[in-house]
Amino acid sequence: MTLVTPEAVPAPGRTAVGVRATARIQAAVRGGTTTLPVLDGDGPFELRRLRSRGTEARVCVVGAMSAPLGGDRLRIEAAAEQGAALHLTSAAATLALRGRTSEHATYDVRLTVGEQAQLHWLPKPLICAAGSDLRQTWTVDLAPTARLVLREEQVLGRAGEPPGHVASRLTVRRGGRTLLDQQAAYGPGAPGWDGPAVLAGHRAVGQLLIVDPAFEETPPEVHLLGGAPEDGQAVLAPVAGPAALVTAVAPDGLRLRHLLDEAQRLRHR
Repeated sequence: MTLVTPEAVPAPGRTAVGVRATARIQAAVRGGTTTLPVLDGDGPFELRRLRSRGTEARVCVVGAMSAPLGGDRLRIEAAAEQGAALHLTSAAATLALRGRTSEHATYDVRLTVGEQAQLHWLPKPLICAAGSDLRQTWTVDLAPTARLVLREEQVLGRAGEPPGHVASRLTVRRGGRTLLDQQAAYGPGAPGWDGPAVLAGHRAVGQLLIVDPAFEETPPEVHLLGGAPEDGQAVLAPVAGPAALVTAVAPDGLRLRHLLDEAQRLRHR
């Protein structure tokens, strides 16, 4: 990852009001395996094919420039067609910076998963540097037989600095009906974000959402993960739909990832 200061000269393709970019990924079944008929990077998004695992196609998002900065409007659209299996990750953490304009940045993710298809969205964390202001959304449309694993991690501030501001919204629809719609805001300007009812002094927060038709027969049980509250904790709870949602808070990104990994392993026991 290349880091720049807000005073740096804009990168090629970036204007004073920020980058406008949309990357597109489409996965489809051809000859019994998942192929990628559309793999179209744009702006800061460079898309790389990774070695397939079984019938699953795998894509890594590589940052071609520092983003998001203030004023950027970024979007990723990914679709797994009927029967396809798609795994998406990123090469490094995403770093939100203040940029050269006072406007907030946006980072929108749109995921579509067809019948009997599965999609794993497992990027590296988002780090909200001091002075940054980001609006992030995930909009997910699932067929009734689709499966989804979606992980999102936010780290508020780099080591030794105050946090930036981030507002996020996750909307998931299954078969055209809303399964989950939630939003949150952290950092300067967000009321009560650091109080005992929200992050309680922690600086890392994340979620793991698993949607699986198998939960209709065997719903997941509620589990509390982690030890002492000051070291971070997570809770796994069922969501009508059928789905399971893990919500975690921790002092730092490393302990946050440990909690989310523990929750994912618990699902396979």
